[in-house]
Amino acid sequence: MFNVILNCSQSINQELSDVLNELWKLDVNRMKPGKDYKINLQGKAGFVAEGCNKARDSARAPLFAYINENKLKSIDTYTHFINLLDNYEMSTGVTEHVTQEELRENHLFLDAVLKTEVMKCAHRYLVSKGRAQSDPAQFKRQLYDIWFKLYRRNKSGGEDSCGFEHVFVGETKHGKQIMGLHNWVQFYHQERNNHVDYKGYNARNNKDTPDEDDHILNLQFSWNGLVKPVGSCFIGVSPEFEVALFTIVFLLFDGRVTNVTVKVAEYLLEIVVYRFGHSIGTSYPKMISSNNRDF
Repeated sequence: MFNVILNCSQSINQELSDVLNELWKLDVNRMKPGKDYKINLQGKAGFVAEGCNKARDSARAPLFAYINENKLKSIDTYTHFINLLDNYEMSTGVTEHVTQEELRENHLFLDAVLKTEVMKCAHRYLVSKGRAQSDPAQFKRQLYDIWFKLYRRNKSGGEDSCGFEHVFVGETKHGKQIMGLHNWVQFYHQERNNHVDYKGYNARNNKDTPDEDDHILNLQFSWNGLVKPVGSCFIGVSPEFEVALFTIVFLLFDGRVTNVTVKVAEYLLEIVVYRFGHSIGTSYPKMISSNNRDF
């Protein structure tokens, strides 16, 4: 096994890329663009200053033109994932109260994820690096603490956040600023219910200008009237792929913040992970280039 290459903004971490490409190959539940879903990229988003909730709309139509919901509902990890999306208070500073039903849903989701070849591969790799125990029950407890253990994001008040809520569901800072919401399934559900308004894609140049068959997107949107100037998410990948990828990066590196560059399939990505003690504070991908435009 190779030693992990220390990340810098310009170098690709080859070992991590190899592991993530193995996860990519194993992700049989990834949706196929043009078949299982269709996105409508439309225009490039304009600049919006942080804290400003006014944005030019460069996309009059929704981002998602079509999703095969029957296929989504037929796959256990998606079904259990969707069941978690309504379990959280939107604003930080509001204490979360986890019901027995919500606790059961958390465990059902992790059980489903742990049955997949994607997460089994991630587990084996983390064991080989001394970052996880081989016992599946211990690994599940580790995953629970990383993703579902509640903590105080707001210094005053009770436990108001967790990694899963921030990354996959999204939350607001005192109801004034969007935080997180880096998941395509949640984005689609919020868009379908007219809570999210896609404003256009973000791109610096032709290297990171997206295609409609790309599995990652840098984007701008509003959520319940608040604007997120720069957001990003995978598109079409399974919940287990995202949980596995971000868990590996979280456990593999130390320090409060990790920024690591990887090449996964045709995508050159930066993976960003913030720690909040023994839990994830946030995690998301940023596309640097796709379709080998940078090579």
